[in-house]
Amino acid sequence: MHIILGGTGQVGSATAHALLKQGQKVTVVTRDESHADELKNRGAQVAVADIRDLTALRDVFRSGTRAFLLNPPADPSSDTDTEERANVAAIIGALDGSGLEKVVAQSTYGARPGKPCGDLTVLHEFEQRLAAQPIPTAINRGAYYMSNWTGMLDIVRETGTLPSFFPDELSLPMVSPDDLGRVAARRLTEPVSNTGTLHIEGPNRYTPRDVAKVFSDALGRPVEVQEIQRGELEQTFRQFGFSKEAAASYACMTGAVIDGETDTADAPSRGDTTLSEYIRSIIGHSIQ
Repeated sequence: MHIILGGTGQVGSATAHALLKQGQKVTVVTRDESHADELKNRGAQVAVADIRDLTALRDVFRSGTRAFLLNPPADPSSDTDTEERANVAAIIGALDGSGLEKVVAQSTYGARPGKPCGDLTVLHEFEQRLAAQPIPTAINRGAYYMSNWTGMLDIVRETGTLPSFFPDELSLPMVSPDDLGRVAARRLTEPVSNTGTLHIEGPNRYTPRDVAKVFSDALGRPVEVQEIQRGELEQTFRQFGFSKEAAASYACMTGAVIDGETDTADAPSRGDTTLSEYIRSIIGHSIQ
């Protein structure tokens, strides 16, 4: 049995789908069982648990042999670094005595130590704490999620502009949640000895201008990049409802991407999903 944390989110559900397609047994962990109806219909079991409930989460882990670990993002109106580090502590605590034989954890390009810098520092801590416990661990570091752009779909449709935290000609490694899920499923089913860190990105790299063109082609209307200047990052995050702490942390992470500090993969594993394929699939789903 494979236990999937964040099993109803984009990467978690993609991992669950890939495993179910292989005929594997899967339990998805969620706080709201109604979010897992589609996976349940495909044969997954559902465990309702809050990852901060260490005892309940350990009991779920004990029902399986391997687990996919994903630290869910905190509400941006909170102090996200503090909240997400508390999630890390709970997940690590629940692994103790779980009896799992292997775990696969989702991390990010450029994970690093240091002052709060969004996923870069939170997920580095996650990696380090996993390395310090005895269960064999495989780390998947994903490139910039293509799904971050589709969160702008309504704005693009309404205004013909694509807000971008990055310069419009900055080439970025990107990856679809489906490709991350397929790699996670593969690593879960590999031998216990197959561990280590793997970097994962899609078949090509793209600029924000490329993203705007994909939206334009898919929607049949002109789309222009609206670049948010670096000095305006924190203010913009605050306008989006981020707390002061979260805005500073996310601005740090965005700056690191702009400066090329997160592009550290020499020989990444490459998925098959292009940006056009991914965005068109999301647009098609949104109008069904």
